[in-house]
Amino acid sequence: MQNQGIRDARSLGTPKLLVLGLQHMFAMFGATILVPILVQQYGLPLDIQTTLFFAGIGTLFFHVCTKFRVPAFLGSSFAFLGGFSTMANLNTGIYADMSPQDKLAYTCGGIVVAGLLYLALALVIRLVGVKKVMRFLPPVVTGPIIVCIGLTLAPSAVSNASTCWPLALIALATIIIFNIWGKGMFKIIPILMGVVVSYIAALIMNACGVTVLNAAGEAIPLIDFTAVREASILGLPPFQMAKFDLTAILVMAPIALATMMEHIGDIAAISATTGKNYIRDPGLNKTLLGDGLATAMAGLLGGPANTTYGENTGVLALTKIYDPLVIRIAAVFAMILSFCPKFEAIINTIPSGIVGGI
Repeated sequence: MQNQGIRDARSLGTPKLLVLGLQHMFAMFGATILVPILVQQYGLPLDIQTTLFFAGIGTLFFHVCTKFRVPAFLGSSFAFLGGFSTMANLNTGIYADMSPQDKLAYTCGGIVVAGLLYLALALVIRLVGVKKVMRFLPPVVTGPIIVCIGLTLAPSAVSNASTCWPLALIALATIIIFNIWGKGMFKIIPILMGVVVSYIAALIMNACGVTVLNAAGEAIPLIDFTAVREASILGLPPFQMAKFDLTAILVMAPIALATMMEHIGDIAAISATTGKNYIRDPGLNKTLLGDGLATAMAGLLGGPANTTYGENTGVLALTKIYDPLVIRIAAVFAMILSFCPKFEAIINTIPSGIVGGI
């Protein structure tokens, strides 16, 4: 039985379509930009512009692969953060004294292979059926993998938070409050609200003359807008070609086993929300194909792995508007933002304490 909802949003008119697209972009925005922010804290120069570009184009590519039927948004995946952290701290073999830019290129090569693993699973599902495959990958197997990935990030969180504990605690408290007690749209975007509220607090503290210590022990302003003033308004995302090495592949590619299970769960959730069985039509093999190709394409040109976003599924449930066109509009908005270096410079002014709290 199909859920009642709007399946052709064009009937609402262009202004409402654009607003709905913006709403979906805000839902994915906080989590998507947080991935490159965290990776930069590890010491790898993953770019926010590049991340937003591949979130947008990856989503559009996914829609092409799924015959424009599945209302899913693909944002940057948190599951690979543990792999980024491992690669950033790898200092043996060819990685000894390697520049952060080259390390990122090899890391992205591992992401390309991870995306190709999606294609392998898609082929297996097409040949033997989804039920037989899922028998060997139950949540009791994949769940602990995701838990371990999260735990590897704890030291980095504490290190960032220690640069300014008040901001870290404000960010943490805001996310908890909106996640537990938030209503409507606010409950869906707790990370974005955590960034916004704590950043406002940081601006107030900065205006009051609060400083933090840098690595050399010198007092510096909490927020420095020098880079924002110098950044241009328009500019291409800084793409770079991936490089391939077995070590990086072994670090990054196996994470796909966890994210593929996340993908299956998200597609099941979207199906339940909209009242259409997307696992059957267009088929789980096609959704995996779209996600895998989007991830491989992002990694090939210096972006992070993509994954289907539950935040946008929450927006579908909230608005009852199930037209995939709205998601594609959000993807276009993300791509437009990716061509603004000044916007990235503003994001990079977020203090480390806030990042640690989030």
